[in-house]
Amino acid sequence: MNPVPRRVTVALTGASGMPYSLRLLECLLAANIKVYLLASSAAHIVAKQELGLTLPARASELQAFLTERYQVQPGQLQAFGREEWFAPVASGSNPADAMVVCPCTMGSLAAIAQGLSDNLIERAADVTIKEQRKLILVPRETPYSALHLENMLKLARLGVVILPPNPGFYHHPQRIEDLVDFVVARILDHLGVPHTLMARWGEAAGGTI
Repeated sequence: MNPVPRRVTVALTGASGMPYSLRLLECLLAANIKVYLLASSAAHIVAKQELGLTLPARASELQAFLTERYQVQPGQLQAFGREEWFAPVASGSNPADAMVVCPCTMGSLAAIAQGLSDNLIERAADVTIKEQRKLILVPRETPYSALHLENMLKLARLGVVILPPNPGFYHHPQRIEDLVDFVVARILDHLGVPHTLMARWGEAAGGTI
């Protein structure tokens, strides 16, 4: 198994799937991992539409809101705006150990595939690739067009993990939360973060974080 990361960048974009994002954030923080949080303006709209959750627009206020929501120590979670180019994630001299874009729009995926850096999310992903750190994209779209698939293939060949949020049903989910945890568990597995979100194949059911 990969060593447990000390610092993980989590980026939220405007695709559907905000429950995955916040559950992932909760689990990383519960595992005492330092999280750098990046959120697009569209992600704020999706959070309101899907969860009825109004996320503060200013990065400092978002950081304070989520620090209180998840009851973590000050400094464990740091949020940055889309053009905060002095953020640690913007430079290869201080990259996080891994990055997850969850959910990932097709626009963000295309920009990352082309090496664009027009905002901090794209720049952080570019840094993660060039520094050969773990990058996980959670694309939420259906169906995929040939362009989408070509961009995913290009990134996969660079070592990027393409992890569509496709929950399984062999664990007999009873709630929406069980489906969310299935996907988040797979993300945590690829990050190397231990968890008990769901039973592994051939094992008895366990607890939850």
